[in-house]
Amino acid sequence: MDQYFSKEGLEKLKEELKNRIEVLRPEIATRIKEAKELGDLSENAEYDAAKDAQATNEGRIEEIKNILENAVIISSSD
Repeated sequence: MDQYFSKEGLEKLKEELKNRIEVLRPEIATRIKEAKELGDLSENAEYDAAKDAQATNEGRIEEIKNILENAVIISSSD
């Protein structure tokens, strides 16, 4: 299903994708690594929170990729 965007709106979505891949993904990976180093994962709130953040971020990355595949730029007729 096509999704319609202004050029600016589409650029904003691309920037969000770039940020999630290049900034958030590595930050979350670091949080997971540090939480694992704390030991027992069964009662490790930091690890659980980092894994939740990872799942949310990866889900949004996939969502944005799907949106971009079906994006149609609309132009104003000013």
